[in-house]
Amino acid sequence: MAMAMTMKKALLRTGVASAVTAVVGSIGTNPRTRWYRRLRKPGWQPPAQAFPLVWTPLYALIAFGGARALSQGDGQQQKAVERALAGNLALNATWSAIFFRARSPRWALAEIAALNVSNVVLVRQAMKVDRVAGIVLLPYAVWTLFATALNASIVRRNR
Repeated sequence: MAMAMTMKKALLRTGVASAVTAVVGSIGTNPRTRWYRRLRKPGWQPPAQAFPLVWTPLYALIAFGGARALSQGDGQQQKAVERALAGNLALNATWSAIFFRARSPRWALAEIAALNVSNVVLVRQAMKVDRVAGIVLLPYAVWTLFATALNASIVRRNR
């Protein structure tokens, strides 16, 4: 019973943190601006409506994988996961503001590169305490790599 309570508490914390990250990211995102519409983008870029359809389940996976990892292991491992997750979500939330609000695809590319490093750290920390938690976080890491390629393509096309 204690494990279920720990998981419930962890899921509440990671769910709230993921939801806040999603809200901050969506506030920072505006693909309808004239500036964004004028950017040259690759033909393989998904339509704007695809992004919330992808990100919604990814944030759920982040919350669930993070909660599983936080509810396992010893106190030191939990702290490592907590730090990795907090830093990761901060980087995640920041990208949209840099790209869309600051109108800086180049700086956003540097930021998302840091997010990719953070993803590796987060997945590794999660895997150390719970293999399933690490696996659950992999789709997020893969999607972020795709987003990095998209960001890099936009930078290359709009020098």
